[in-house]
Amino acid sequence: MNDAVPEQHEVSRRSVLGVAGAAGAGLAFGATPAAAEEVSAQEPRRQGGTMIGVPFQRRSAVRVALIGLGNRGGAMIDLYLAVPGVKVVALCDPVRAKAERAAAKVTAAGQPAPAVYVHGDHDYEQLLKRGDIDFAHVATPWDSHFEIAKSALLNGVHVGVECPIALQLDQLWDLVNLSERTRRHCMQLENCCYGRNEMRVLRMAHAGKFGDLLHGAGAYIHDLRGLMFDPAYYEGPWRRLWHTRLRGDLYPNHGFGPVANYMDLNRGDRAVSIVSVGSPSLGLAQYRTANMPAGDPSWKETYIESDRTISLVQTAKGRVIRLEHDVSTPHPYSRINSLGGTKGLFEDYPERIYIEPDHKNDEWGDFSKYAEWDHWLWKEHANPPGGHGGMDYMLVFRLMQCMRLGLVPDFDVYDAATWTSPVPLSNLSIKQRGMPQRIPDFTRGEWKKSRPGMDSEKPAEV
Repeated sequence: MNDAVPEQHEVSRRSVLGVAGAAGAGLAFGATPAAAEEVSAQEPRRQGGTMIGVPFQRRSAVRVALIGLGNRGGAMIDLYLAVPGVKVVALCDPVRAKAERAAAKVTAAGQPAPAVYVHGDHDYEQLLKRGDIDFAHVATPWDSHFEIAKSALLNGVHVGVECPIALQLDQLWDLVNLSERTRRHCMQLENCCYGRNEMRVLRMAHAGKFGDLLHGAGAYIHDLRGLMFDPAYYEGPWRRLWHTRLRGDLYPNHGFGPVANYMDLNRGDRAVSIVSVGSPSLGLAQYRTANMPAGDPSWKETYIESDRTISLVQTAKGRVIRLEHDVSTPHPYSRINSLGGTKGLFEDYPERIYIEPDHKNDEWGDFSKYAEWDHWLWKEHANPPGGHGGMDYMLVFRLMQCMRLGLVPDFDVYDAATWTSPVPLSNLSIKQRGMPQRIPDFTRGEWKKSRPGMDSEKPAEV
C-alpha cells in the first residue's frame, strides 16, 4: 500500500482549464508569420508556482498505469515490473489483445491483476479518474500525447510521455501551466539522456574536461522506411502520415535532450532561437514506388516532410547546437551526440574523443579509457535489462527511485517543453525560408539560476 498522505488537488478542473486556455493562447501550425512572432515574443503570466526544485511525495511503493501498449508500451512494462517498489495497477489500450498480453505479464511477475481499459481511444479518461495512480506512462501515437498528459494532470496524476510530448507551441504552454497549477510533474521520457555515453560525457563536461563549452550536436537519423510502410509494426499508418502534414524536425528530443543537459539549459543557460532548413522530400515516395503494390492506401499520400531537416539552436551564452532529423533515406543509425569546447571534443557514432592534454597530433583517443567518469547509475547497474542498450531501464529505475524517495526529478516540464519546441518552430522557420524563430522561456526567467539536473548524486536508500 502507498503509505504517503494522498496528494491533494489544489484547484478545480474548471479553474485550471480556464487558466490554461487563457494563458496558452499561442501558436498552431497554421499561424501566420506575424502572429507567430507576436506570440513568441512574450511568455504568458505564471498562474501557479514554479515546478523547479519540487520533489515528489515520498511513498513506499509507486502505483503505475501504462497507457498505450504497442511496441513501446508493451516493452516498457517489463522494466516497471523489474524495478523494486513498483506496482502496475492499470493498463489501457484500445486493442484488447495488447492489454491482455500486458496484464498477463503483471500477474506472471507475482502482482495482482491490473485493471484493464480497452473501450476505445478515450478510455484512458476513466483510468485516470481512479484515484489510486501515482504515475502514468503514455506511449500512444503522437497526436494523442497532449490530451492524455493534460487529463493526467487534471486528475492529480504525475505523467511521463514518450517523445514528443506535444506538437504545437500552445500545447507546450498549456502543459507548463497545468503542471504549475496542479503541482504535478509532467515529463518528457527522454531515454537517450540515460545512455551510458551521454551520462559519461555529461559528467566530464561538468568537470571541465572539455573546457568552456562552445557547440554540440544531436540527431535522430534512423532509416524507418520499411517500418513506416509495414502495417504490422505501427498500429495503422499514423507515423507515416505525419510526413504528409508537417515539414520540420518531427523528433528532436533524442538529440536535443542530452546536449541540453551538457550545457545546463534551463539551469544557467537557455535555448533562445532556432533556424531550420529542409531538403526535398523524395525518400518515402521512391521507397513506395519500389516496394508497395498498386492499390496500397499509401499511394493516396503526398509526402512533404523534408528527408533531412537541419536546425541550428543558439543559447543565451552564445553556444550553438545543431539538430538533424532523417528517417526517410538510407543511413546507419546515428544520434550524432557531439560536444565541443575550448579543450577538445567528443563525437559519437562511432565514439571517439580528443581533449587536451590527453591527446595530440590530430589523432582521436579511445573513449573507453574514460570509464571512471561513468555516472553512478551505470556503475551500479553495469548490465541493465531492456532495450536500447539499457537506457530504458535506467530511465525507469531512476524515475521510480525519485518517486519512492521523495526526490526532485532529473528533468521537468520546462525541459520537456524546451526539447520539444523545435517541432513547431522548425516548421515555421522552414515555411519562412530559414527565418530565425524565438524559443520561449518556459521557465519565465528561472533558467538564470543554476540547479541540479541529471548529474545526480547517488541517494541513500533509507
